[in-house]
Amino acid sequence: MIEEMEIIPGFVVPESQLQERFSHSSGPGGQGVNTSDSRVELQFDVARSDAVPEHLRPMLLTTLSNRLVNGVLTVAVQDERAQLANRRLARARMADVLQKACVQPRRRRPTKRTRGSQRRRLEAKKRRGEIKRNRQRPNW
Repeated sequence: MIEEMEIIPGFVVPESQLQERFSHSSGPGGQGVNTSDSRVELQFDVARSDAVPEHLRPMLLTTLSNRLVNGVLTVAVQDERAQLANRRLARARMADVLQKACVQPRRRRPTKRTRGSQRRRLEAKKRRGEIKRNRQRPNW
């Protein structure tokens, strides 16, 4: 297998810090689906790993908070029939999840409405009010 996963420069996850569990897959496999352990669960302890740079750890913990259980990130794969293929996919998905979590989200800058759109909105409101006013019974 792969020796280590490079997430971003300076953040490399060594193979020794990844735990794998195998189980029966409910996916494709025909008659062999109940006999071979092709489903792979790959786990990485984000909270306690010394591979995670200290400046990234708080961001990873907050970004991945809904995916972590006791600080451990788990990726489960059962897409392929072969265990080896699922192991490769699990590592690729784990690296992808960690890479996306390392990227600082861009702040949304609120935009102003254009003058034209404000003017059109007010004119439409005035037209609508005029229509409603014309429906009223005349005051005689």
